[in-house]
This record gives sequence, structure tokens and C-alpha cells, in this order.
Amino acid sequence: MTKPQPAVAQNTWDFLREAMIAPTGFREYDARWKYPDDINLPGITALGLGLGTQMFEAGIDPVIAVGNDYRDYSLTIKNALMLGLMQAGIRVRDIGPAVSPMAYFSQFHLDAPAVAMVTASHNPNGWTGVKMGFQRPLTHGPDEMSRLRDIVLNGAGVARDGGSYERVDGVRDAYIDDLCGDFKMTRRLRVVCATGNGTASAFAPEVLERIGVEVVPSHNRLDYTFPNYNPNPEAMEMLHDMATSVNESGADLALGFDGDGDRCGVVDDEGEEIFADKVGVIMARDLSKLYPGATFVADVKSTGLYASDPDLQALGAKADYWKTGHSHMKRRVHELGALAGFEKSGHYFLAKPIGRGYDCGMRVAVEICKLLDRNPDMSMSDLRRALPKTYATPTMSPYCADEEKYQVLERLVAKLVNLAEDGGTLGGRAISEVVTVNGARVQLDNGGWGLVRASSNTPNLVVVCESPESAAEMRSIFADLDAVIRTEPSVGDYDQTI
Repeated sequence: MTKPQPAVAQNTWDFLREAMIAPTGFREYDARWKYPDDINLPGITALGLGLGTQMFEAGIDPVIAVGNDYRDYSLTIKNALMLGLMQAGIRVRDIGPAVSPMAYFSQFHLDAPAVAMVTASHNPNGWTGVKMGFQRPLTHGPDEMSRLRDIVLNGAGVARDGGSYERVDGVRDAYIDDLCGDFKMTRRLRVVCATGNGTASAFAPEVLERIGVEVVPSHNRLDYTFPNYNPNPEAMEMLHDMATSVNESGADLALGFDGDGDRCGVVDDEGEEIFADKVGVIMARDLSKLYPGATFVADVKSTGLYASDPDLQALGAKADYWKTGHSHMKRRVHELGALAGFEKSGHYFLAKPIGRGYDCGMRVAVEICKLLDRNPDMSMSDLRRALPKTYATPTMSPYCADEEKYQVLERLVAKLVNLAEDGGTLGGRAISEVVTVNGARVQLDNGGWGLVRASSNTPNLVVVCESPESAAEMRSIFADLDAVIRTEPSVGDYDQTI
């Protein structure tokens, strides 16, 4: 295998033959590139050869389940990836079009030691990527991604005999059976099912109807042009559209799914958007009644209520704040034997005996419906209002180039640690601690906090703030944190703000 080039001019002979891979596409826990600007089809094949080589290095059986999302170019990408895997001597089991959690499920269903899912997740069209893993239900983390990057970029992939291809049917039906079981709602529940025309359109309405929910459809026609909005339940555009659908239909809530179906967003019966970390607290309260003393993992972008909520404390629940990112969170839930993990972006990791430990938007949707069935006198807005009130920003993402963002973040963390050591404040509040497990989460003396970290998937920083006191204090925390961020001239505009 020759070394891929970081750039090859499009519309040239070499572009059709020579592997091109931009090194920045190898992220902390998956791979993503703009296609064909940053990777070409020979580059995808080189990635497959590298992944297959890594499987042999790991000493696992050379069998992999492979799926793809519904984007118009994803099948082309998957075919190029499978070619490289077969060149590496891997037996490929093609499960066809899928959401990411269906691909994760297929590892269990087919007893496949490895998985590769071709998807750009919630990124806009023009992006592609691969989520992969060897040890179910886990996916590649920084160490595995670093090794894969070295194999691929150094041209160290090894061709072997024994590669083969098999189309596998029936995984979608088995996945839906696994989600629904024999559960049926005992209360009437009317739910807006929002899929943004993404891959979840082929799953979510059927799953909800099968458990006895009345579905109000919202952009459920598969359309890879995403004519209404990019399906991302963390984005206010999608959440606002879900709220409008609830208000117009009189539904009990809305459930929204991202482009590859591993995340779920919630809007309540009053049209209030509930950020996923707060939904996680609602679920943790309910699950702690069934499983007292359970441990819950929350990512550093999430509300402080997992640790401070009196109801969770009374039930003996334990909170662990960990690194943002689906691979980091899956690993932490697995390591601690936690019951569940919750990420502000809408990834939920429900482990045994509820789920299998991987992030699945459909599983969360089913469990939220079960929660409401167990609490027939409570609406989603009742459950929201029962939480201690906090005021949080959306997840905001100022631009910062991939080549610079980690160095920028390192300097920002140092500045915020120095601010704390010098007795500084955010929003007029004293800093009690700076948690640096993933960027800098600046904890304040009243339980408020502000976070800055680097996005693992896009050329951005990530900024979130929360106050237990007021919206005004939340804005003040953000203003002071942003003032520190603005000392870095390479940080650009926010994608959204408060």
C-alpha cells in the first residue's frame, strides 16, 4: 500500500486512482471528511485496508458488519470501504442501509466482532465518515483512532487473502423487534415523530406505532437533500420546528432524531424544548426508583443536576461527569457498570438491563414512552417542571480551524485555570473549581458553570453555560467566558448564540 496524499486535484487522472486523505479527518472517536474535497474513493478504499489491517493486529476474527446511512453518496462510500476491507482479508457482512444503532445491534445479532458504519451523522450534506468498533458495545476511542491513522497515512495496510462479501437481510426487522419486544402502551400517547427526512424516517414512525403510540408525522419521507432542515436535534432550528408541530397538533410531546438515528431530542406538550441533559435527569429520576443506587454518567456539557438534584440524592444515585463524545461515554458507562450515560447532544447510553450500552435514539424514544406509561398522571411538562430550575445556553460552536483548535483550547484552559488561581470570577461568581477532564468546565460557587472544549467532529470550539439562579446570570457567565475566548484571534463567529 502506497502512502495516501493529503491533496490530489479533482478532475484529474490521478484523482481517480491515487488515494487522497486529509489527515484532519481522523477524529477522536470516528472519522469524518468533506467528500470529495478532503477524501476521494481510493482514499476510502485505503481506509478500509487500514481498518482491516488493524483488525488483524487486534487479534479478532476477520469478520465485520458494515452499514450505511441514506445520503445519496453513502452507498458509493461504503462500496469503496468494503473493497479495502476485502483486500485486507476481511469477511464483510453488508447489512444494507441502516441507522448507526442498527449497525451496533448487528454486532450482537450476527455475532460479528467488528462494525463499520458509513455516516456523517448530523453533519450537513457534503460530509461523510465512518463510525467503527471492535469490542461491542464500544467504538474506537483516541488510541484506536490514532493507530488507524498511522496505519492508513503511513501506507502500512497489509493485503491478505480470504476477503469475501455477503449481503445480510433481516437485520432491520430484528433490530425493531429488539427495541419493541412485547411492550404496549396502556395510556394514550400522541407523539410528533420528527426525522428531518433522514435515515431515521425508515425506523422511528414504525417503532412508535408498534408500541401503541399515535404518531403525528413530521418530515418522515426519506429525502437525502434534507429539504426542511439538517436533522440535528441539538440545533434550535429542528427543535423549534418540533415545537411548532406539537402546538399545531396538540400532541403530548415530540421526539426528534438526527441523521443517523443515534440521538434523540424532546419537546414537551407545551412546546418547550427540553435539552437532552435535562431529559436525562428526568429519566434518571424514574430509573432510580426501579434501580436504587444506580450510577449515571453525564458528559461535561451537561447540567449539574445529576450531582445536586435532591430526588436523585435521596435514591442513592451516583453521578460521574466525563468526556464528551459517544465513544468516551460508552467506554465510561462500560467501565463503571453504570446504568446509563447521558450526553447533552442527545446521545443516551442505556446499559443492561435496559439496553445494550450503545447510543440509540430509538431505544431512548421507547424508554421515554415507557416512562410516561409508568407515570400516567404526569405530562412531559409536569416532569420538566418537577426538576429544580436552571438556566442553560444551547450548545454553541464558534469556528476554530481543525489545525488550530487543540492548541487554542490548551491556551484557553491555562488562562481559565490562572483566572481561578488569581481569584477571578465568571458572571460575578467566585470560581470554585476548574474541571479539565475535557477542555475547561469552570465551576462556580453557586453551582453555575461555563464550559469551553474542542469539537471532536467539526472545526469548532464548543461553549455551554448554566446558572441555577437566573437567565441574566447565565448570560453574564457566558459574556465573561466569551471575553476570555476572544483573546484568541483565530476563534471566529458562533453558529448560534443566546
